[in-house]
Amino acid sequence: MVSPVLNILANVPPVVFGWGGVMLAVVLILLSLRAGKRKRLVDNIPTSKTTGVFIGFVEVKGTAESEQPFCSYLAETTCVWYSWKVEERWERTVTERYTDSEGKSRTRTKTQSGWRTVGRGAQEQLFYLRDDCGVIRVNPDRAQIQAETVFSRTVGRHDPLYFGKGPADEIMDSDHRRRFTERAIGLHADLYVIGHARERDDVIAPEIAYDDTAPMFLISTRSEKQVSRGLSWLFWGLAVLGLVLGVVGWIITHKQMGADPAGRIATYGGTALGLAGGWLVGCVWMIYNSMVGLKQRVAQAWSNVDVQLKRRADLVPPLVACLEGLKSHERSVQEQVALLRSQAAVTAPGQDGADARACAPKLIALRESYPELKSNQNFLKLQQALCDTENRIALARGYFNEIVEHHNIRLLIVPDRFIAALAGLKPRDYITAEDFERPAVRVNLAD
Repeated sequence: MVSPVLNILANVPPVVFGWGGVMLAVVLILLSLRAGKRKRLVDNIPTSKTTGVFIGFVEVKGTAESEQPFCSYLAETTCVWYSWKVEERWERTVTERYTDSEGKSRTRTKTQSGWRTVGRGAQEQLFYLRDDCGVIRVNPDRAQIQAETVFSRTVGRHDPLYFGKGPADEIMDSDHRRRFTERAIGLHADLYVIGHARERDDVIAPEIAYDDTAPMFLISTRSEKQVSRGLSWLFWGLAVLGLVLGVVGWIITHKQMGADPAGRIATYGGTALGLAGGWLVGCVWMIYNSMVGLKQRVAQAWSNVDVQLKRRADLVPPLVACLEGLKSHERSVQEQVALLRSQAAVTAPGQDGADARACAPKLIALRESYPELKSNQNFLKLQQALCDTENRIALARGYFNEIVEHHNIRLLIVPDRFIAALAGLKPRDYITAEDFERPAVRVNLAD
């Protein structure tokens, strides 16, 4: 299978490889810009607490939790996601004909080898990400997973693993060696998740899941710094590789086309400058778009603060009014019960005054009408609602200040500061306690 492909490639004119190298260089430069865009996105998005996740693009950190985790296929570790693969090594000797430098037809023997995938599988489930504030559900479907390698072994056919976890039949030209690898997200594993938060279908709560409009959806066992560093290496590495391949491809093309040797240096230099210039223009475009996106996320962060303030203003007064009514109602009932009980206690049977037997039906009627008088539980619920509301406002304000910090830093560093004027960006002010413009809703339940 490999030998015919090599023979076809050997007959392809070098000029085709030259133009192919130029085209591949363009693709690598585009991939480099894509990696740079993703890196800036990772660096620009502040980390949210699970209870402070709002609808939209978010970044969270925590541990993977599940009520019903499963065991992975190879390592049999408890996890919420895993993917395994079995590869078998093959080796064969082939004889091929070729034409030497003198134009004579000759034969030669070559040994070819490689690995072929003979089995693979994966399993995933909805799981929760837990931090010090709470949990949020994550749907890993169609996410880019960067998981830890939990199993990696290469064995011969006499090892029980060879046929125990691999297929029963071997491939042609097998040398009887198999490589087993597995990646998994273990239960309680530290995770970094960046993606789109949406409202769940079953309850009123957010979840992080795939979205067509989101720029990325990543679930990684690596830290945020490691993810950012990896994207940085990808950004620069692909750019340099693309520049080298472009110049080499242009050299091959010009040689085969018989270009004037005197003009080759200028042509190669022009090619390198053209590719580098195109990459720089792409970088400016990428930085400009990322800064505009950052500006919009600052506006969205302030909108989240405003939404939480509106929620407090709309939610708390009705709750307070309801509890005030319950409190007055319960107080009147308790006063009636106390009065009847006191009358029954101080008036002896047969004497003037309320008779205990006459009080009993009234007490029974009150009990049947109002079986539970638990305003203290309602007060506790109000207290919890107030605390949750204030916590959500505090998280929204903290998120706003963090993204404003990222925004303002971008306006000071190079090269962003030179492009900020094109995007119309100006430093934003932080939210402070002194100038917070909406007062808290007053709650007064005293008699």
